[in-house]
Amino acid sequence: MKPGTIQPIQPNRPVFDETFRQHFENLLKWRRDVRSFRPDPVDARLLEHLICLASLAPSVGYSQPWRFVLVESPECRESIRANFEKCNRDALNSYAGEKARLYASLKLAGLRDAPVQLAIFLSQKTHHGSGLGRFTMPETLEYSAVLAVHTLWLASRTYGLGLGWVSILDPVEVNRGLNIPHDWKLIAYLCIGYPKEDNSSPELFRRGWEETLPIRQMIVKR
Repeated sequence: MKPGTIQPIQPNRPVFDETFRQHFENLLKWRRDVRSFRPDPVDARLLEHLICLASLAPSVGYSQPWRFVLVESPECRESIRANFEKCNRDALNSYAGEKARLYASLKLAGLRDAPVQLAIFLSQKTHHGSGLGRFTMPETLEYSAVLAVHTLWLASRTYGLGLGWVSILDPVEVNRGLNIPHDWKLIAYLCIGYPKEDNSSPELFRRGWEETLPIRQMIVKR
């Protein structure tokens, strides 16, 4: 084939047309951090399928460093709730005035409502990938696990599920409470279920916690 010519589309290659692009754009807009869940159960087969989709995320050196822990026992869930409540009190005490009042009014976790609780860890000592791509930026291993979280988030939304990322936790206590190997690093603790309401704008924006930055403020040219 001569240089500059357009390579023909392979027969088995999918075509992402304008309709698909519009659906994908809507998916990005309607992916929200959910804090209020309905009690409806999530089918175990669907959850396994979503984890399989999350594992399609890119990873540095094809290391696949993510580890998924389904938190199901009452004892483990209670340890997470106690962890959150302590950390949440400390976080509240770090604010003052109107920010403290607004923080106290936010529902920051679905730990009592969400039917599924899923912790995603990073296997820091994984030999998979043989270290490829991590020599100068070892943190790309963590980025890979975060990409798995984001992939799971989008995939869950396509099935009508919401996902809430609980970050107000002490990671060391999470490992201890779930009896997780010490060399696994907590990346995300997720609440998953069917949301009580849907909205295309962030709740923290609607509640006046923060404004949306203009896109031009986030683009730098050199």
